[in-house]
This record gives sequence, C-alpha cells and structure tokens, in this order.
Amino acid sequence: MRRSYDAVIVGGGHNGLIAAAYLARAGWEVLLVERNSEVGGAIASAEATAPGFVHDLYATNMNLFLGSAVFAELGEELAAQGLEFAGTDKPYSSVFPDGKSLRVWQDRARTREAIAAHDAADGEGWDRLAAAYDRFAPSLFELYGTQLASLGALRPLSSAVRAHGARGTAELARLLLGTTRDLGDRYFHSEETKALIAAWGMHIDFGPDVAFGALFPFLETFTDMDNGMAVVAGGASKLPRALAGVAEAAGAEIRTNAAVTRILGENGAASGVVLADGEEIGARRAVIANLTPGPLTSLLPADAAGNATREALDGYAYGPATMVVHAALSGPVPWAAGADLAEWGYVHVGPYVSDMAQTYTDARNGILPTEPLLVCGQTSALDPTRAPGDGTVLWIQVRMLPPQIKGDRGGSIKATDWAGAKVPYAGRVIDKLERYAPGVKDRVLDWRVLGPDDLESANPNLVGGDSIGGSHHLSQNAVLRPAPGTAGGRLPLKNLTMVGAGTWPGAGVNAVSGRLVANRLIAGTPTDRAKSALSRLTRRG
Repeated sequence: MRRSYDAVIVGGGHNGLIAAAYLARAGWEVLLVERNSEVGGAIASAEATAPGFVHDLYATNMNLFLGSAVFAELGEELAAQGLEFAGTDKPYSSVFPDGKSLRVWQDRARTREAIAAHDAADGEGWDRLAAAYDRFAPSLFELYGTQLASLGALRPLSSAVRAHGARGTAELARLLLGTTRDLGDRYFHSEETKALIAAWGMHIDFGPDVAFGALFPFLETFTDMDNGMAVVAGGASKLPRALAGVAEAAGAEIRTNAAVTRILGENGAASGVVLADGEEIGARRAVIANLTPGPLTSLLPADAAGNATREALDGYAYGPATMVVHAALSGPVPWAAGADLAEWGYVHVGPYVSDMAQTYTDARNGILPTEPLLVCGQTSALDPTRAPGDGTVLWIQVRMLPPQIKGDRGGSIKATDWAGAKVPYAGRVIDKLERYAPGVKDRVLDWRVLGPDDLESANPNLVGGDSIGGSHHLSQNAVLRPAPGTAGGRLPLKNLTMVGAGTWPGAGVNAVSGRLVANRLIAGTPTDRAKSALSRLTRRG
C-alpha cells in the first residue's frame, strides 16, 4: 500500500520549505521531496574557490526575507536552528569611468548630501523621489504580501485609493507603469544618478526601456538605503537548513535525492507523485509545486485537467540569462573610486543607462554583450567569517546575457553554447572589473564561473539560466502570474498549486508565496477543517 500525506510538496526552495513549515504547524501531514542532495534551490553556499572562502552560489541579499511576515512570525524558531544574519550600513553604490562613483549609506541625510554634492539638481530630485517613496511604499508593500485575485487584495487596494485619492493613485500608476529610463529622466539631471537607479531594474529583467520597469528600482533604491544590506552569517545555505529544521520540528518529513518524475491525477485532481525510483506517494489534499512552469508541465498527467494546465502555462516566458563569477581575493577590491568602496555590499558597474539598454537589447537578440552589468557583491565586507585572514569573497552577478548564443558583440568569442563560452566570457567580466579596479587581477587567488548552463543544471527552475525564474514583464506579472486565470498558483488540475518565483510576487528571497498558499490551504472550507481534525485524531489513535 502506498504511503499518503495530506500534502506533498515538490521542490525544496525556500517557499516550498515555508509552506511545509506552516502546514505542519497547522497539523497537516506533510512530505517535501527535493531532487538535489540539499534543500535550498537557488539559496546555497559553498567553498566554491579557495579553501576557507565561503561563497553564496546564487542569491545573496537577504533584505526581502528579513522584511517578510515569515521572519516576523518564525524568527525565534529560525534563530533556535542557528540562523543569524550579518549586515552593513553601506548597502550599495555605482562606479563610473574616470574614478567617479555614487555611494548610498543607511543614512538618508548623508546619502542625500552625497547626491547633491555630485549634482545639485539631483539632490532636489532625490528629495522628490524620496517623498514619493514615503507616500506610496506602505501601500505597495501591503499589496506585495497579499494574495492577488482574492478578496484580501481588495483591502490594500481600496486603502491605497482612499489614502492617496484619485490624483495620487493616478500619479502612482504613472510612476509604476513607466520605464526605468522614464524614472531617471523625470527626477534626475546627471547620467550617474540615473544609472544608480536603473541598475536595480537589471537585477530582474527590466532593461531601461521596458514598461513597468520602474517599480522595483523605485522600491529597492530607498528600502536598501533605509535598511542596509544583509547576508546569512556563515553562508546562504544556513537559511534553507533552518527552514527545514523548523518544518521538521513541526512534524514535516523532508526527503532529499528524491526527484519527482510524474504528478498523479485522478478524477481531474492531483492525487500524488511518482519518484524516480518508482515509488508512488499519495496526496490527500494538495500537491504543491515549488516549480516554475517549464519543469512543472513536464510532470503533469496526460488527462484533461493535466492538459488544460499544460495549455494554460504554455506561454510562460523566461527572461535573459545570468552568469555568476566567484572570486577569492588576497585583499579588498582596489576600486579606482576609492579604497573605502570595498566596504559596500554591492557595487554596480554598468556604467550608464545607455550601456544597460544596449546590453539588454543584445541579450534579447542572442548576442553576447560587451558591457554587461556587473553586480559586485563584496560578501566578506558584510560577513568577515566568509574569508580567512585579509582575504575577500567577491560575488559577481553578470546581467543580462542571452540564453542561446547567436553571436558576440565583441567579436572574440566564437563558441555558440555556454559550455564553451562561459570561461572566455568570464574573462571579459574580469577585464571589465580591472578597468574600474586596477590591480584586482593580481589579487585573484582562485575563481570559478557558473554559466547559465550551470544554473539550469543545478536548478531546473532557472530555464535557460534565467536566475529569476521567469520574466517579470507586465504581461505575466501581478494577477497574470504565472498566466491568466492562475493567480495564487491555482491551476486547472484541482488540488495542484504552485509556489515560488513563477507566482506572485515573483523572484527574490521574499518568503511570500509559500506562506500565502499554506494559509489559504489551512483556512480551507468547513468540510476541509473537519477532515483535518479527523485525520489528526486518527493518526494519534
């Protein structure tokens, strides 16, 4: 007889683990299965280069998690599992040719002073944009943590309209629906301050001229300034391990090295999963897929409901690819803009909006860009335990890149697959860094490149090396994520629900969808609640 659970969760990314924890705490019998040897998905760390240098392999900035309802509710339990964070009051900066730079501190007055010293008009624009953030951010963050296409979403929406009035709501809509270039041009004068803002759009998949691109930069610019920046002390892997510990303490079962090959369907509803070893596992109430549509559709049953789900998700689009270059350095990055810049969490190397626009266009056209955006994470500046002695852990996220290579803007890389192109392209990345930090090459003790092919191999949700698990353009965002009619992760195959980057609110270590889905399932219906109580009594008996 096959074993059955109330819920089977496919995939051990952080939202899957969160769903497991909340459901188990509510008395559900939960199994989470993960294909890899460790849980975590795109949250992982390892000594990827020289011994003693601990790198966050994929995600690194933990600000969204620290600001989440999950951390507020489970923080003490996570701390009991050994989870700690390390932070800095120097969150991000941008560097430019000729030794120019802009720095942001966890200090509004100091940051404003630096912006105004660079350009007086930008200081005034900074004030206006900061005022807009203070006015609109509370409504936006409330909506961010709400299940869209539900009655609950009406409350923050109606509250926002009442708070801001028709004119203010229209102003907010204009700001959010605009492009990153629009945002910069509306508020700033200098090309440097415009680039400081635009770099945040490139963290997702918003080139400077993509509509709806202003939202993330608008929020991130001031949220990271107000909160500083944080990483997991000792390595990112400690976060999913702590979440797993909380889930297991509540009664959830977690299996690793347990790949799912098929989702079972019965009478139009998901009824369980089949593992790679042939074991069938039943799901009495829910199958929760911590998967993006690409890998999910390959698992669906070939019945009417499975086919309808496959058809609904068929148009889901993935964005440009990402590369991550990890380097162990013998000392700090010798930034031309000043030695103190080595203390900042992120240093963006664009340099300008026009460069970012060309990079994005090239990536979308299958061309290797000559000037990719470099997000230089100086991890050991936040967490000195990550590197021995005077060493530095450098995490370079390279944005944007083509998933499939058709050519090279620079003309020097002939390979048309990432297996052959990633090492020479990483060389281009290091060469670019050397222009802004002369002598950094001499400080490299060891380095490792994770190309788009490596990202997808490690985590099939990152199709084509898309590190954010699917485009966030307006056509598949908000109530349209992952597809029309599937908001909240609800799918035509009954009892099958999605969580993770493919659902609202999308990418990042945000801890939102796992909690929202778990709470929705826990609330259920009166019949559901009666069945859950009976199930618990039966198991205890």
